[in-house]
Amino acid sequence: MSRKYERRISDLVRTHLCTLIETQINDPRVQGITVTDVEVTADTHYAYVYFSVIGDEATKDRALQGLISAGGWLSRELGLRLRTKNTPRLQFKYDESLERGERMQQLIDKLNDPLAL
Repeated sequence: MSRKYERRISDLVRTHLCTLIETQINDPRVQGITVTDVEVTADTHYAYVYFSVIGDEATKDRALQGLISAGGWLSRELGLRLRTKNTPRLQFKYDESLERGERMQQLIDKLNDPLAL
């Protein structure tokens, strides 16, 4: 598969997942989740879904468990919407990049503040 096709499928999966999570899932564990990125493998058999949620470690764990619990239903709904040969199996991963970015910004702000040193 071409990289362009992979990216297009990733974007479609992300768009549909965002809609499904926001409007169709009533599980309180997945409330407030943001799907930050989706990476589909070259054979489109797997989709790695990166998400973020505001809260502590327990909130992140509950959100992950809620997504895993809804994973089968989400895959089925994606299959109905995508109309592709393969419906990717969803693998959920917490996206730590936002926290790293925030930490880096705090360090930069600290360096730029002459009173902090």
